[in-house]
Amino acid sequence: MRLSLRARSEPEVNLTSLIDVVLLLLIFFMVSTSFVKKSRIAIRLPAVDSAAIVEDTRLQIDIMITETGTYLVNGRELINNRPETIRNALQRVSGGDNSLPLTISADANAKHQHVVTAMDVAGRLGFVQINIATINDSGSR
Repeated sequence: MRLSLRARSEPEVNLTSLIDVVLLLLIFFMVSTSFVKKSRIAIRLPAVDSAAIVEDTRLQIDIMITETGTYLVNGRELINNRPETIRNALQRVSGGDNSLPLTISADANAKHQHVVTAMDVAGRLGFVQINIATINDSGSR
């Protein structure tokens, strides 16, 4: 039995379809990528060397927020937690004097939205001296 030898042909690799797929992927990623830089705010909080208690003889407004979202303005509970109710209570307590210091103290488990609502209402009324009460944890050093 005699086998005839055929001329071997070189195998070809067709790269046309591979290049098309790579270009389509490149276009897809270019279109779907967002090139907008989000603005970042750098905040440097002040450090406390000593906890000095400052007594102020002027009237001060206190807003307390409970875990359930109940607001207390100067110790008096509000009937609901709508912004209009908070605004009316602040106007009644301040007598229109928005230069009074306002302190917001919230329960640790209170929602952040309740604190922001109180700050927003106070800011819209023109209060500029808004403080947030915190706990001085001396064991953290």
